[in-house]
Amino acid sequence: MPTAHHRKPSWGIALLSATLLFTSVSLAHAVEYVIDPTHTYASFEIDHHGFSLQRGWFDQTSGVIDFDPEAKTGRVDIRIAVASLDTGMAKRDEILRGENWFKAKDFPDILFRSEKLEFTDDKLTAVEGKLVMLGEIRPLRLEITRFKCGLNLANRKRGCGADAYGVLRRSEFGMEQGLPFIGDEVRLRIQVEAYLP
Repeated sequence: MPTAHHRKPSWGIALLSATLLFTSVSLAHAVEYVIDPTHTYASFEIDHHGFSLQRGWFDQTSGVIDFDPEAKTGRVDIRIAVASLDTGMAKRDEILRGENWFKAKDFPDILFRSEKLEFTDDKLTAVEGKLVMLGEIRPLRLEITRFKCGLNLANRKRGCGADAYGVLRRSEFGMEQGLPFIGDEVRLRIQVEAYLP
């Protein structure tokens, strides 16, 4: 097995922050929105022995979105709490949080930070960034299928929201349990809303 579980979680976070520091410098005129954890969820799909796609999600997320629509620049920072993993079965969730899968005690967070936002005309269509999981850092591209900024009439706050999805290989993060019978390719989906504080 890869040695990722021997690393301290802070290594991945520190390396990610250092390599992407330049992103924050260029966003002096961007507006910062705080992620609303009650309307932000990360979910995943994975093949199960070729019989079906199994799904799960994470109930706790946090982070910020900086966005400047005129300059077409921004930053997305999302933190996912691994312990909030939920597949609808408590016993399975306990196994997935354990040493053979997500190692939640050693690596309590999954992190995504953007490096580049892509636009088609005035429409945000993709976000290129880095995903930190199990102490490993890998590139991840999120395709944006829905994006909106404006006034939410229900909470009377200005905010931005998006639906995004990306594909990763769990083996690249050292998660090899169950291969090849349980799929290597994982489809990650994130529904996010963020508002002015």
